[in-house]
Amino acid sequence: MLSALFNVDGIMFVMRWLHFFYGITWIGLLYYFNFVQGAFFNETDASTKSNAIQKLVPRALWWFRMGALWTWVTGVVILGYKGHQLGGEFLNTSYGLNIMIGFLLGSCMAGNVWFVIWPAQKVVIQSATQVAQGGQALANAAAMGAKAGLASRHNTLFSVPLLFFMGAASHLQYQVTNGMLFLGLSTLLIAILELNALKGKLGPITSVKGVITWGFVLTGVFILLATVTQ
Repeated sequence: MLSALFNVDGIMFVMRWLHFFYGITWIGLLYYFNFVQGAFFNETDASTKSNAIQKLVPRALWWFRMGALWTWVTGVVILGYKGHQLGGEFLNTSYGLNIMIGFLLGSCMAGNVWFVIWPAQKVVIQSATQVAQGGQALANAAAMGAKAGLASRHNTLFSVPLLFFMGAASHLQYQVTNGMLFLGLSTLLIAILELNALKGKLGPITSVKGVITWGFVLTGVFILLATVTQ
C-alpha cells in the first residue's frame, strides 16, 4: 500500500483525504457557530457570554480559519489536476460542472471567513476583552458582530449545495449539452447571494430552521438550472 502512495494517483488520493479532513473541520465549526453557539449566546448571561467570547471563540475561530484555508488549497490542487486531465472537455462533463459549482461556492465561503467574519470577530473579541478589563466597549462592535453573522449565515446557506455538488462530481453523472449556460447562470446566482452576504439582510435565513430550509431550496434551484440547460 505504501508504494501506491508514491505516484501521481497516490498524491491525489492524499489531497482528497486532506480535503475531506479540513472540510469536515471547517463545516463542522460553521454548523457549531450557527446551530449551537448562537442560540447559547442568546440565552446565557452576560458574564458567561463575555468569557466565551474571550476564551472559547478565538480558539474555535483559529480552527475555523485553518479549516477554510486548507480545504480551499487542497481543493484547488484537485481541481487543477482534474482540469489538466480533461483539458478542453472539462466543462463538457458533469464532473467538471459539478466541481466548478462547488469551487465557486467554496471560494465565496472561504473568502467570507478570512475577509469578513474573522476581521469582524476580532473587533467583537477586542471589545469584550476591554469591557472585562474595566474599559469601554468598541463603538462598532455590535455592527461588526452583525456583519460577521450575516456572512456566516450565508456560508451556512451555501454549504448545503456545496456538499451536494462536491458529492455529485464523482457520484452523479448526467448528460451535458450546454454547460457554459448552466455555469454562467449559476455564477450569476452565486454572485447575487454573495453580494447580499456582504451588504444585504438575513431575511428568511435569520433562523436556524430558515437557513437549513433555504439551503435545500437553493440546492434545488441549482439542480433545476442544470436540468433546463441540458
